[in-house]
Amino acid sequence: MRKFEKISFEQFKKDVADDRALYDSFSLPIRKTENAAGYDFALLQDLKIAPGETVKLPTGIKGRYGDGEVLFIIVRSSTGFKYNIRLVNQVGVIDSDYYNNPDNEGHIFIKIKNEGDKTVKFKAGDAVAQGVIVSFLTTDDDQPLSAPRTSDY
Repeated sequence: MRKFEKISFEQFKKDVADDRALYDSFSLPIRKTENAAGYDFALLQDLKIAPGETVKLPTGIKGRYGDGEVLFIIVRSSTGFKYNIRLVNQVGVIDSDYYNNPDNEGHIFIKIKNEGDKTVKFKAGDAVAQGVIVSFLTTDDDQPLSAPRTSDY
């Protein structure tokens, strides 16, 4: 079953804020049109990002998808074109086994950098990144390590 979910309020308190109203107010990622490939991830709070500044953004979201699938987090085209904002890692790769991991429930973070020469302001609810779920292939002789998952955050 593919779907997005909110992290628990307990995890939200650790990662974002002890603010039940904020937790209850944000929405799951959505596609804006029928043919959109990406699910827009919206900001939880207002954001001001100065030139050269890097900010790690909690989303409050975790993603559930199947074996052989991955979620790519990509900056929205309009965010890059209009504001010269980019993802620090260019493309975030969220593996299916990141969901409900013991470190942070699979909370998806987005890290952006202002590459422009002007301070950029966003409002809570603005979408700065999008997630695209895709299938992937492996080699015929693939033998993955079976190490337990740990958080990279």
